[in-house]
Amino acid sequence: MSFTTAYKVVLVIVFLVVIFELGQALYYMMTDRTGSNRTVWALTRRVAFSILLIVLIVIGIATGILHPHGIYVR
Repeated sequence: MSFTTAYKVVLVIVFLVVIFELGQALYYMMTDRTGSNRTVWALTRRVAFSILLIVLIVIGIATGILHPHGIYVR
């Protein structure tokens, strides 16, 4: 497996973790009626992983690992 492929796999895994944390926060919000902090911690982790994902994308674009493409309108 090349480094580029491994980098993209890491990006997908981090994205899936962000989605999982969002679902976990929703579950905790719906089930915890006693004022638990689990929802807050799940959302905090989601924000942290989202920031990590954005940083990884910026690093990938800056180093040339990722090649963004634009929509060309004529």
